[in-house]
Amino acid sequence: MPIVSVDRLTATASTLLQCAGASKEEGDTVAKGCVAANLAGHDSHGVIAIPTYIDRIGKGHIVPGAPFVIKQESATTTVVDGNWGFGFVVAEKAARITMEKAKKSNVAAATIYRQSHVGRVGAYPLMAAREGLIAIMTADSGRSPKAVAPFGGREARLGTNPISIAIPSDLDGPFVLDMATSGVAVGKIKLAQAKGTKIPEGWIVNKDGKPTTDPFDYDKGGVLLPLGGAEGFKGSGLSAVVEVLSAVLPGLGFGVDPTGRHNDGCFLAMFNVEALRPLKEFKAEVADFARYLKATPPAEGYSEVMYPGEVEYRREQERTKNGIEVDAKTWKAFADLATKYGKEDLVG
Repeated sequence: MPIVSVDRLTATASTLLQCAGASKEEGDTVAKGCVAANLAGHDSHGVIAIPTYIDRIGKGHIVPGAPFVIKQESATTTVVDGNWGFGFVVAEKAARITMEKAKKSNVAAATIYRQSHVGRVGAYPLMAAREGLIAIMTADSGRSPKAVAPFGGREARLGTNPISIAIPSDLDGPFVLDMATSGVAVGKIKLAQAKGTKIPEGWIVNKDGKPTTDPFDYDKGGVLLPLGGAEGFKGSGLSAVVEVLSAVLPGLGFGVDPTGRHNDGCFLAMFNVEALRPLKEFKAEVADFARYLKATPPAEGYSEVMYPGEVEYRREQERTKNGIEVDAKTWKAFADLATKYGKEDLVG
């Protein structure tokens, strides 16, 4: 598997997207978002998704240059219609609007509908945390095909329904929770397929509702399981709440649209720390709390305790320095696209 520098991988992904119809701004935004996910170790939301996005452009499921429309707003709220634009672009604009409103009014919220995949959900709360805001974001795939069975079921009725919360701190790395409410994201199944590796038991069940470690069983009628294993009712309940916030509240509805068009609905909420206590004091105490957690004696089989977001920060430092390993299947897809667009020099 090739190891590619951050700059080269970003430029390659952006160029391929632009060849498919994206503007330079759109291509750069999506490519940077995908590579940032790779840097954090979330390869399932990284450049592996670029060929899928290009395929969706060709099908008309993603509309380059789509207008960003505010359908309704107040001093503290915004409802955004992305008109099927790139989710990375739409969600970033919505997040910046929400940030500015939260700075002025201390709290702000937004919903977004009719946009494509937003990538790693944690990217947007992290933007706000850098500006002294606590931010929460949830996302749902709207009425596109579902992937997760509710607890006790064997038919997919829920999305992977991620949630992320980012908190300002004085730590070197961000203090951030970024997780799917399913046991694993679909992208990690696809990554295992691309690498030809087995998956842990408990990630999916096959079409007969039986546990399996074969990632290809997912494409044969298998479904993801909710977070929690034997306690999966907790992940299932959290997923249902995320779906209400991210799909029902924006007006996407629930269930599956026969067209199969992927549609990320999102809910954003941000809070100005300064409205509650001095930001400097808060950031220092969050860092102290993280160090308190890290001082916990490790249990058998573990070398240390880490605070939320630390492992991603460490991966980012390492991959920024040494490059990003891209699975062979994805790199071949890049090469095939480069040939199609007459850009063979992009992938060598």
